[in-house]
Amino acid sequence: MQNKVKSQRFIWIDIMLTLIALIVMGYFYYGVRAVLLCGVCAAASLAAEIVSLRLMKRRFTADDLTCISDALILSLMLPAVMDYTIAAIACVFAVTVKNIFGGRRNIIFSPAAAGYVFLLTSWKSSVLMFTEPHVHTGAFEKAAELVSSASHSFNTTGRMNYTDFEILMGNVSGPTGAVSILLLAVAAIVLIFRRNISFGAFLGTLIGTAMLSVTVPMCGSLSDSLKYTFSTNMVLFAAVYIVSDKRIAPERNYFSFFYGMFISLFSYILIITTAAENAIVIASILFTPVSLGFKNLERYISRLEAEESAVKGEVEQ
Repeated sequence: MQNKVKSQRFIWIDIMLTLIALIVMGYFYYGVRAVLLCGVCAAASLAAEIVSLRLMKRRFTADDLTCISDALILSLMLPAVMDYTIAAIACVFAVTVKNIFGGRRNIIFSPAAAGYVFLLTSWKSSVLMFTEPHVHTGAFEKAAELVSSASHSFNTTGRMNYTDFEILMGNVSGPTGAVSILLLAVAAIVLIFRRNISFGAFLGTLIGTAMLSVTVPMCGSLSDSLKYTFSTNMVLFAAVYIVSDKRIAPERNYFSFFYGMFISLFSYILIITTAAENAIVIASILFTPVSLGFKNLERYISRLEAEESAVKGEVEQ
């Protein structure tokens, strides 16, 4: 148990380092406002975690600091100019719902995804309008001009008015930390090799997305369909930090692979039928029962394997 706790803490540190890299990129494109938003979300989540645990008569420990990484993930899914109060409310909601449904030891869905869906249903216009990259807004200033995201443009027209280099570097309108494809790819490689995220879920998400983007392309060229599908709608960001979250995805890679694939297929269908932005985040919440079903099946298989091993041991004796 002690080794498992240590492992979870190392996972948290590695994930935090990759998130900090995304925050630095957000600062480059949007200025100090992006960093302050992350700080507000982290502070609100930490306060909500401490208060909610005390109300439930549970002790706050160092392991509960994972609420900070969940808060940073949520903040990076938002516009840099998001209202601080609204962002804080979403973080408090995410922490509260997480603790109501079992807390850190029994997480059944991504708190960040839950907070994001809450914002979509309550403040959709604030969540889906952005400033252009390199437009820096003061800490307490109101954004002068807001634009739709690159995802919205692709979902509704099948086109993107950005160069490949701009897409790779994240120089497009969209969520603060979810558009830098190169940095997200590096984060994915690091976290996979460090075994901090579910490789099966990550691979299933990528393959499922690639399959439909080729068989049911959203634009004329198959290469453009693949390129734009993976670089929009927070597909890569969600694949790394939400779908592949080891706290939620099934442990066995073949189960987690299908879990990730189901989410990606459903989210792609949502996009082509409704043009919904960032549908993969919504799908990750809707497919919570699938993850729970796979986990129950894993426990059943593990129990059978243990019983079989015990029988073999008795026979050998």
